[in-house]
Amino acid sequence: MSDKTAQLKAFERLLIIMDELREQCPWDKKQTLESLRHLTIEEVYELGDAILDNDLDEVKKELGDVLLHIVFYARIGSETNDFDIADVCHSICDKLVDRHPHIYGDVKVENEEDVKRNWEQLKLKEGKKSVLEGVPKSLPAMVKANRIQDKVAGVGFDWEHPEQVFEKVEEELAELKLEITNGNKDAIESEFGDVLFSMINYARFLKVNPENALERTNKKFIKRFQYLESKAKDLNKSLKDMTLSEMDVFWEEAKSL
Repeated sequence: MSDKTAQLKAFERLLIIMDELREQCPWDKKQTLESLRHLTIEEVYELGDAILDNDLDEVKKELGDVLLHIVFYARIGSETNDFDIADVCHSICDKLVDRHPHIYGDVKVENEEDVKRNWEQLKLKEGKKSVLEGVPKSLPAMVKANRIQDKVAGVGFDWEHPEQVFEKVEEELAELKLEITNGNKDAIESEFGDVLFSMINYARFLKVNPENALERTNKKFIKRFQYLESKAKDLNKSLKDMTLSEMDVFWEEAKSL
């Protein structure tokens, strides 16, 4: 691993290249904060995939892509004299110092939960009217639910024991089952959402990230289904021409791999 001097030199190299691209490349010249937004989101998802796959070489590459976007935004900000990369760095440094009084002040904490509670209380002192103001509106619903629950728990609005949360899951499932029996589609959707919300909350008590858990299952399903497709191809068969029992044989094989 390189030392701080080498790291700063590498960062300086990136800043110089960004300046050159912005001044000389036709594509880079045209980009705006808005045009880069969807690309940044895509890069972050690609980083997330690499992390879940535990592909550290790919993690390194995707971190570079995300870092490039940060530098790109800062360069655009500097052109309008709104902010530059130094402002970005100082902004996050100031926030970290202010939000960690147990490191940079005289506040005492006992554990991670104390740190999280202090964090949310400090945000309210900074002028935020609600602890939920920091939850982006455009987050995917599952991620948003997880962040909402995490934030309200940070100010003490939480269950005391995991068993209570599981009882809530069972309660919501019973309500969903009732509405399915009644056949009210709007009520079914509402209760289904309640079940998902309570399951995501239960995941938090189990120390499981629900987004990661579901994505692992997605990847597992894709891998098994593609195995099934390959086996069907070996038999010169189409899946739609196979019975469920025939497909289940290969599915079980895929599970054992």
